[in-house]
Amino acid sequence: MPHGKQTRVLHLNEMEKLEKTLFRLEQGFELQFRLGPTLQGKHVTVYTNYPASGEIFDRHKFRPLSWHNPTGREDDSDKYCKLDLQISGSYRYYFSLEHEKSGGGYIVVDPILRVGADNHVLPLDCVTLQTFLAKCLGPFYEWEDRLKVAKESGYNMIHLTPLQKLGRSRSSYSLADQLEVNPDFSSPNFKCTWSDIGKLVEKMKNEWNMLCITDVVYNHTAANSEWLKVHPECSYNLINSPHLKPAWVLDRALWHLTCSVAGGKCTDRGVPPSIENDHHLNCIRKIIWEDLYPRTKLWEFFQVDVNKAVQQFKTLLTQGTKNTKSDPNKHLKIIQDPKYRRLGCTVDMDTALATFIPHSNGPAAIEECCNWFRKRIEELNAEQFRQVNHHQEQAVNCLVENVVYERLAGHGPKLGPVTRKYPLVTRYFTYPFEDQTLEEEELLMHQSDKACHFMAHNGWVMGDDPLRNFAEPGSNVYLRRELICWGDSVKLRYGKKPEDCPYLWAHMKKYTEITAKYFHGIRLDNCHSTPIHVAEYMLDTARKLRADFYVVAELFTGSEELDNIFVNTLGINSLIREAMSAYNSHEEGRLVYRFGGEPVGSFVQPRLRPLMPAIAHALFMDITHDNECPIQHRSAYDALPSSMIVSMASCATGSTRGYDELVPHQISVVTEERFYAKWNPSATPLTPGEVNFQTGIIGGRLAMNRLHQELAIKGFIQVYVDQVDEDIVAVTRHCPNTHQSVVAVSRTAFKDPKTSFYSKEVPEMCIPGNQTCSEKLTRLKKFNPYEKDEHAINGLPNYTVEIREHIQIKESKIIKQAGTAIKGPNEFVQEIEFENLTPGSVIIFRVSLDPKAQEAVGVLRNHLIQFSPHFKSGSLPDDHSAPILKTLFSSIASKLTLADLNQVLYRCDAEEQEDGGGCYNIPNWSSLKYAGLQGLISVMADIRPKNDLGHPFCDNLRSGDWMIDYVSDRLISRAGACAEVSEQSIHSLTAVCHIYCSGLPHFSSGIFRCWGRDTFIALRGLMLVTGRHLEARNIILAFAGTLRHGLIPNLLGQGIHARYNCRDAVWWWLQCIQDYCKIVPNGTDILRCPVSRMYPKDDSCPQSAGTLDQPLYEVIQEAMQRHMEGIQFRERNAGPQIDRNMRDEGFNVTAGINHETGFVCGGNRFNCGTWMDKMGESERARNKGIPATPRDGSAVEIVGLCKSTVRWLLELSKKNEFPYHGVTVKRHGKEETITYDEWNRKIQGHFEKLFFVSENPSDPSEKYPNLVHKRGIYKDSYGASSPWCDYQLRPNFTIAMVVAPEMFTPERAWKALEVAEKKLLGPLGMKTLDPDDMVYCGIYDNALDNDNYNVARGFNYHQGPEWLWPIGYFLRAKLYFSKLIGPEMYAKTVFLVKNVLSRHYVHLERSSWKGLPELTNENGQYCPFSCESQAWSIAVILEVLYDL
Repeated sequence: MPHGKQTRVLHLNEMEKLEKTLFRLEQGFELQFRLGPTLQGKHVTVYTNYPASGEIFDRHKFRPLSWHNPTGREDDSDKYCKLDLQISGSYRYYFSLEHEKSGGGYIVVDPILRVGADNHVLPLDCVTLQTFLAKCLGPFYEWEDRLKVAKESGYNMIHLTPLQKLGRSRSSYSLADQLEVNPDFSSPNFKCTWSDIGKLVEKMKNEWNMLCITDVVYNHTAANSEWLKVHPECSYNLINSPHLKPAWVLDRALWHLTCSVAGGKCTDRGVPPSIENDHHLNCIRKIIWEDLYPRTKLWEFFQVDVNKAVQQFKTLLTQGTKNTKSDPNKHLKIIQDPKYRRLGCTVDMDTALATFIPHSNGPAAIEECCNWFRKRIEELNAEQFRQVNHHQEQAVNCLVENVVYERLAGHGPKLGPVTRKYPLVTRYFTYPFEDQTLEEEELLMHQSDKACHFMAHNGWVMGDDPLRNFAEPGSNVYLRRELICWGDSVKLRYGKKPEDCPYLWAHMKKYTEITAKYFHGIRLDNCHSTPIHVAEYMLDTARKLRADFYVVAELFTGSEELDNIFVNTLGINSLIREAMSAYNSHEEGRLVYRFGGEPVGSFVQPRLRPLMPAIAHALFMDITHDNECPIQHRSAYDALPSSMIVSMASCATGSTRGYDELVPHQISVVTEERFYAKWNPSATPLTPGEVNFQTGIIGGRLAMNRLHQELAIKGFIQVYVDQVDEDIVAVTRHCPNTHQSVVAVSRTAFKDPKTSFYSKEVPEMCIPGNQTCSEKLTRLKKFNPYEKDEHAINGLPNYTVEIREHIQIKESKIIKQAGTAIKGPNEFVQEIEFENLTPGSVIIFRVSLDPKAQEAVGVLRNHLIQFSPHFKSGSLPDDHSAPILKTLFSSIASKLTLADLNQVLYRCDAEEQEDGGGCYNIPNWSSLKYAGLQGLISVMADIRPKNDLGHPFCDNLRSGDWMIDYVSDRLISRAGACAEVSEQSIHSLTAVCHIYCSGLPHFSSGIFRCWGRDTFIALRGLMLVTGRHLEARNIILAFAGTLRHGLIPNLLGQGIHARYNCRDAVWWWLQCIQDYCKIVPNGTDILRCPVSRMYPKDDSCPQSAGTLDQPLYEVIQEAMQRHMEGIQFRERNAGPQIDRNMRDEGFNVTAGINHETGFVCGGNRFNCGTWMDKMGESERARNKGIPATPRDGSAVEIVGLCKSTVRWLLELSKKNEFPYHGVTVKRHGKEETITYDEWNRKIQGHFEKLFFVSENPSDPSEKYPNLVHKRGIYKDSYGASSPWCDYQLRPNFTIAMVVAPEMFTPERAWKALEVAEKKLLGPLGMKTLDPDDMVYCGIYDNALDNDNYNVARGFNYHQGPEWLWPIGYFLRAKLYFSKLIGPEMYAKTVFLVKNVLSRHYVHLERSSWKGLPELTNENGQYCPFSCESQAWSIAVILEVLYDL
């Protein structure tokens, strides 16, 4: 990956649908798709509609992405496909498994905005926008003077409401013609065109460094649009939407009620034209229920004509029509009339005939049957009546609430008396004809030339699903009067595709093209009510004309998930958020934190990192143009501090023209007809129609906008919000590169200071480093009170902002320095006391580190450049650095040995305690898993991508240097390897013990640290496969020196305290020597290496090194010879001092070779000489001293290991690389030689005969057919003292399959592996016993002591829990034998193996131990008694990867 390239990685997981998750990316980023654990090992294809290089974007055209394999081979954990993102917009991806779609989502690529003649970049977070109502700009030739106010105020983007011809209502958003410029902009001698507007927009970009966006309105048009009369099909009318007929009838009835009330005809019924109280409202309810609903009979639109239906039914019965096939799940129900005629609904006569069957064909029987049918229809009609009644109840409630808001509520418009202009309720439908009686008007509903002009108005529905179109069939919004209606606009009906309404799609496409041609972006008006597929189509059109098209939108979905659906689908770049929604200063500060930047002190993130879900980028407005003025709800004094708080957000910010001038009322998008004031630097505050820096807070706004833009450009990306008290908010913006900060302290004035109490006691603040400050105060001037100008929009004249910039603290009028500056060990702090922070005041501190600290940070960043070029910014050269700092870290690290690396990276608490230390403890949390760096890395790996700065780990870092001191002091104190990098090889046994540890944390120290069996099960994967050949050689030779009785120690105990109580460790040792010889170049040289024997004879005392040296091949031969002779001894120091649980018989160790079969055999029922070595510990359950799994006789994996060794020694002897051809034994007093060839053939000839459980029940070679409960498998042992143990299904036979596959018939082996896969395979490990076995228990609890013999004190350690290391041998066996079965089976097996390994990969990623556990409970459940990291668990996985 090139330096400087930002790369994000998205891991794909099966059935993971992320359509509601937002992923934001920037142009120039690389996006990599990688396989998550659930997809590894499967055929996955990733598709995207992001266009290939040179192609044009087509939303519906998807292409597959090719996989990249960085290692050069197929590796599911490392391969990826990628996109180089160069085009802004919204793009989909999905992935398929075997051609079936499995999951997917969206990515949104931000546009690059450019301003100025030089086209320099304007970052999104740098945007400062001001909204203008276009109709208030006046004639076009006056626009520049009015727009210049935004330029001089420091804004860099202008948002214009629609510039099109307006409808009759004069609302800025009710457009009569989407293609025509508003004629109001023209003058007698000049016609304004789109080209003229475009030239001005371009001038603002090049000369004013300002961009311009405008609104698009897709979901409605003005009711008086001329094109709509010609194309009524573009609306929801009673022809194309007959389901609206009942709602239309109700709407007309309500209009007639309006006329009656307005004419005073309802006064005698308690409803005068002026509605003023609850009594009037109750009387309205009464009139509707008693007159209007009975008159309209809306239920009839949903009912069946009973007589007509009964007659039809009777005719069918009389004609002999019968349906005898009755479906009990099919019931008679009303079928809605698609034309919505009164009593036009029907029922399914086939269902009726099958349900109501006369008992005979006589007239009486038929009549009786018809009566039953009639009764059922009447019941169904009654149900419809009840349903409509519910709708009517909701309708009257909504209607009354509407009347309350419009005429009674204090916050409402107070419309006054009911008139035809201001009706009782807003009409839901157009009616372009003369009024008639309700009955006469209803007749028009059935005349298509008239009914097509009865069009539904648009509006919005409180709490509705924004993805549902409330005008479509299935919605009863219009009938239930739930629509908050815009009576000047008709809702547009697009259908699902352009072919459904060609004119409308073409018209709006042209509208979009005009907008995209002349403007840099759009605001999607009422986005949540716009059909999402329509907006999607139109935005695709816009982006074809202007690639970096800036799209902002207002969304009122009430849900971040729903917001994301719109943002993802449409590629919205910024969502409008509003500070006016905050009910107090605390909430206002929270919004800044929510929408603006990352927290102060955030982690430095790598350029290659996971793609994390984002929240939508915000355009954070102090006030939007369609909401009420904050002066009405707060106070004029709050304009400045609230704007300052918004400006400190690390996102796009904005305001509305009029806010800065302190206009004390909402500038209505509907009724306002006055023009904005023009810019005039020399105007006085009372000059009508002109403004300058003395007007309102315009002077302060310029300073705020400049600061906002500076902070964004210079990388002040981190934000901290401090709620100092209930009115004071301090917002910090911090630059992590320079460590400079800007702190804005704002005292809000939600209440008018002239009438409300504000405390003069303001808490002190401590600000580190060196500071300068700027201050702004809202001041009241002595002017006449506000009078609304008739021609120009004007604000309060008697307020202004006093500004003082770049002053020292001692010059401030707001603060003073309290006492002397405090110099702590690490920082320079000043206490600030507020003397005059009055409501409406703002003070801004610029904070930088003191010079010495600044220099130290620069030097530190210089040293960190070797890890990431990110640190170049702000770095300083270090001319006086210590010599060690001049050496690259990579050079130092390359000299570390494994032992050094273990010290630097790992060592758990128990290991550290042996040296008198321990792992670092995080207060109020826990200790780190490792004392080394991995302990820190494991925690940071989880909290860093999430930037979880509230984690106790981060709190500990912030609170002091203890953690850093711990890391440093620990490594410095390690004399030798960590302090003086040593390159010496490890030759002594003690050194081996330091390297190798069986499992953490339980087997990390003392005698239990190093196990012979575990060491050699793990050695191939950890040492040989990874290329650690020297370490492997030393371990093999060191253990060879401990050979005694022909065995390798089970517990090493540094050799002098070793226990020789296992039968399998020596065979694993021999297998590792074989593996070493085959994997390592010239590996057979090890056979001649000298071994210093610690025990030359069985009864020798420990000898010092060099007393007796033998070549390794002699030690190997001794092990083979001793087994053929037979091994029998009693453990030294037998008794509770070496094993407090074992019975006396268990200390007797026997091992040998069955001379007839060649099998290794041994053990007894009181000891456990294989890896399944759990000894009973519970006296209460009476299992103490009894092995749970003695596996005496011939254990299958030991037989396999022996066969492998014998075969290998035979091969070596034939090549004269091993000087022995066999072993000698005494039989009948004579010495007899058994050659390795003979021994090999004996095992080969007897293995399947004695170990395979035939699928033939009458197999004569089966000694105990009554014990067989699984066929087609291999026994776990042969000749056990308890014969039923031989037949238990366990995973051990798979080990023999890997080391000695020649013993197995491929077809039989494959069937046995299939049984093991079905019965034993778990998520991470293999069940150690068949779940069908009577003693199976998959939950291991070593602390449980009860009466249950099978589980007390963990007796079931190997009776079900899922151990990880056997899974490696199972997978390797599958790979080996699948190749023999055929290519297709091998391919399937590879997929299985990769999928299983992916689970281990995930566990490694998530584990704070960064290891694989010893075991899990059943079905992969966590086991608290397991080692968290086990050597052989990770080793076998590495071996599988090696085999792949």
